[in-house]
Amino acid sequence: MAGKKSAALPRAAYERELLRLQTELVKVQEWVRTEGKRLVVVFEGRDAAGKGGTIKRVSEHLNPRVARTVALPKPTERERTQWYFQRYVEHLPAAGEIALFDRSWYNRAGVEHVMGFCTKEEHQLFLRQCPIFERMLVEEGILLRKYWFSVSDAVQQERFRRRLKDPTRRWKLSPMDLESITRWEAYSRAKDEMLVHTDVSEAPWFVVESDDKRRARLNMIAHLLGSLPYHEVPPPVLELPPRPPSTGYQRPPRDLQTYVPDHAASL
Repeated sequence: MAGKKSAALPRAAYERELLRLQTELVKVQEWVRTEGKRLVVVFEGRDAAGKGGTIKRVSEHLNPRVARTVALPKPTERERTQWYFQRYVEHLPAAGEIALFDRSWYNRAGVEHVMGFCTKEEHQLFLRQCPIFERMLVEEGILLRKYWFSVSDAVQQERFRRRLKDPTRRWKLSPMDLESITRWEAYSRAKDEMLVHTDVSEAPWFVVESDDKRRARLNMIAHLLGSLPYHEVPPPVLELPPRPPSTGYQRPPRDLQTYVPDHAASL
């Protein structure tokens, strides 16, 4: 239940279930590829809510030629003069493809609105046009799934502290992220207004409680799988051919090639 703290999920149980779900995601990939489906999954939520880690688990065993992660930088000067949704349309999937949006057109409902990067008129126009845009995607046959990752302020701050101390994750923390701490309520109001306008029957929002990252990943992936009418596509029958007999080839001497030093031997 939302708001009720659950017991920590044991790592062994988490990893076992994650592997099972990832195996099902591979089946989804093959269904999408062979049936010519188009799947869009939108990952949104507060900073440090666990979106990136979940996307990594979703795509870990998928073919990058089929499943692409879309994480766009800030718009260029030219893109700022385009119709707002135009830069995102370019990254929508073709038949047989999956697009995982690590943030999306909903930037305008969140960070752009709260930080003043767009005008009030642009924000209101987005809230009017977004449901129309998404209905068009669904009518076109695109399978659209939208997930909002919800994290408490205390857990978010703790994750920020860990990022400050961890040199491998320090890059994830920006001045914009720290600014979100002082604008917590503003982001909350922006999210509530966004849901009022864009949580439509054709493209509903699904909220993922993500104070526990392991549970959030499993819950989100399980929900995605349950929402898709996929079926297992039988793989082609493959057999390793016999290796042909040698025709006398000999590898060149090792000293004619430059090898990577054996760093592991020094450990």
